[in-house]
Amino acid sequence: MIKLIGIAIIVIGFALKFNSIAIVVVAGIVTGLVGGMSIGDILSTLGEAFVANRYMSIFIITLPVIGVLEKNGLKQVASDLAKKMSKATPGVLAIMYTILRGIFGAFNVSVGGVAGFVRPIINPMAEASVEKYGKKLEENDGEQIKAMNSAAENVSWFFSQVLFIAGPGLLLVQATLAQVGYEVDPLKMVKSEIPVFAIAIIVSGISFMMINNKLLKKYKNSDKIEGAR
Repeated sequence: MIKLIGIAIIVIGFALKFNSIAIVVVAGIVTGLVGGMSIGDILSTLGEAFVANRYMSIFIITLPVIGVLEKNGLKQVASDLAKKMSKATPGVLAIMYTILRGIFGAFNVSVGGVAGFVRPIINPMAEASVEKYGKKLEENDGEQIKAMNSAAENVSWFFSQVLFIAGPGLLLVQATLAQVGYEVDPLKMVKSEIPVFAIAIIVSGISFMMINNKLLKKYKNSDKIEGAR
């Protein structure tokens, strides 16, 4: 039971709002020591884990690039584009992104996720598609749009990553089932996931349009309401 002390360290550390990386490292070291590992073995294990997940450093490298692009007008360009699209609305943009993200996911092509694509491009477009009616977007409504677009990213990626026949998610499921005696064909798994992904688009799309209609009712008719007053 004492070997689970690492979990307690993580829970307490996050509750006290300590540095996240420090919490995880300390939890790993303490768990290793309690488990009978030497310092050398612990450092070796941490190093192997870092090397196995070194692709994460690519994401870290892209963040400064995204910041430079934003500083030089990327968000403004996205906003101007949305204002020129008469049919663009937050819900429509979220649904389109969900579909396109799923198509890219089926070919294991990343577009940057929330930090690399949603925040600097999709969010400004969605906000501009509301503000084009002449009223500044309120903070709560802006946060709701951010949440909706983040949900579009998460839903699409969660269900589409299994559409790639060599994707890690699909291979993990196949390996897990094989360990308990179930041999499954990856191609059949992909075919089975297609209707699941379609249902996910429909369900999330209905939710997005409910939010969309609420926002448009508030902002699209705001000029008429102010004029009547």
